Amino acid sequence: MPQSPLPEYVPLAEATRSGMLENVHYGAVVGLSPDGRIAYARGPVHQPMFPRSSAKPFQALAMLRAGAPLEGPSLAVAAGSHSGEEIHTVEAGRILAAAGLTADDLRCPPDVPGGAKAREEFVRAGREPERVLMNCSGKHAGMLSACVARGWSTGDYLDPGHPFQVLVRETIEELCEEPVAHTAVDGCGAPQMAVSLAGLARGLWRMRTAPEGSPERAVVDAMSAHPLYVAGTDRVDTDLMTRMPGLVSKIGADGVLVLSAATGETVAVKISDGDAAERARTLVALDALRTLGVDVSPVQDRLRVDVHGGGAPVGEVRPL
Repeated sequence: MPQSPLPEYVPLAEATRSGMLENVHYGAVVGLSPDGRIAYARGPVHQPMFPRSSAKPFQALAMLRAGAPLEGPSLAVAAGSHSGEEIHTVEAGRILAAAGLTADDLRCPPDVPGGAKAREEFVRAGREPERVLMNCSGKHAGMLSACVARGWSTGDYLDPGHPFQVLVRETIEELCEEPVAHTAVDGCGAPQMAVSLAGLARGLWRMRTAPEGSPERAVVDAMSAHPLYVAGTDRVDTDLMTRMPGLVSKIGADGVLVLSAATGETVAVKISDGDAAERARTLVALDALRTLGVDVSPVQDRLRVDVHGGGAPVGEVRPL
């Protein structure tokens, strides 16, 4: 059976070394104006893609709609991809305890902390991987909380046909204003639902511009107010939301990032090579926000990434 052609990704960032072009990051980027119109687009922004963890705000909204009693840090960690620091595991534990559950009820895979300091402490203590340390444990705890609130079963909460996952799908389709194109298994074991990059941006824009006090706004307001719970020390999401008050930032695996400014401008990026070193997506997204008229000067340093040689900068990665 012939394979479907790859989307026609376009050059978004280039890396130079000692004055010579070394490589190019391809992908797609879309930007919405404050009124939700597409005002900036490069590449296949209407092709289905996996938003990965950038979809967590949508999943967190489904938790609230199901009746999960989440707010403040607990809502932020449920919508985040944490580093496994103590504040994260403690908060995930609080969510579970309030639902009468423990970390043994989590179905995400056991893992080690993602944060460097937390990982060093983990290794020194000679500990074994734990489910609560996995970066999605806050999301899983929130899913379980939602299931308990509605009286749904908890042992099979990751099944795509489970009532909670059906609610997630309905929430994503409502926010993104398009049907889910494909359902896969994410790294944490939860269903991962494909939408377009434009749909991803539209979904976060709708949450950002929802009325104050609504469940939609509650999620994004918790994220921007508690950025350390969304990601962790020295993480992109935490840094951007700390230095740009009111911004909502959610990174996703394999080259995805979605940002929404306090004034409503929203961008979503997909780097086609996966951007494993996370050196392209942030500067591309910030450049798109800047193009839309958002002041990104508080994080100006993130609009370029140094390329090193011999322990010193010899080039840079920059947006095209």
